[in-house]
Amino acid sequence: MPETAHLILHSSGAGAAGRWELRTGTTTIGRDPECDIVLSDREVSRHHAEIRNETGSYILVDLGSTNGTLVNDMRVERSIPLRSGDSITIATGHRFQFLDSDATLPVSSGPHSVTIDPTSRSVSIGGQIVDPPLAPIQFALLSLLAEQPIRVFTRDEIADACYPDALGGVSDQAIDGVVRRLRSRLAELDPDTDYIAAVRGHGYRLRG
Repeated sequence: MPETAHLILHSSGAGAAGRWELRTGTTTIGRDPECDIVLSDREVSRHHAEIRNETGSYILVDLGSTNGTLVNDMRVERSIPLRSGDSITIATGHRFQFLDSDATLPVSSGPHSVTIDPTSRSVSIGGQIVDPPLAPIQFALLSLLAEQPIRVFTRDEIADACYPDALGGVSDQAIDGVVRRLRSRLAELDPDTDYIAAVRGHGYRLRG
């Protein structure tokens, strides 16, 4: 997984996806369809706020929104630097969590939650580390799916992530084999949960 920060949406009535990578430049949040993170809610301003990546530090800026932006329940008047774990509330009903690149990335919630540590490249389920570690190709697949858990990733996208140096095409059988082996490794610690859902004719996604 690339060492980037993430913004995770924990609660919202807007039906938005749950996780975004914060790469270089600026990530915009608002009601306008041109924003990077779109919240379809009249309480959210068209251009509500933005997060700026300034040489590895992340700054949250409120863009003069009507209903405000909170960080850890304190209203942001202009801008504020973000720290890993900070809670961000947009308007009244959209609560995010900011995680920097060194933080473990939650993949799922509940008693058997899965987390990924991009620094050590380790994976844990319910606090137990998957040991021996996932093979690099399995870790690449899980990291890709974890970027947007409710999104379906096509086999082509999975092939690009898992076989970046492949000179020819990657077969569907190869992709299905990687998925099968990853499922098997996760099942070693949690045999009752299938974390990867197949969407017929489209690809794979992480279950919520």
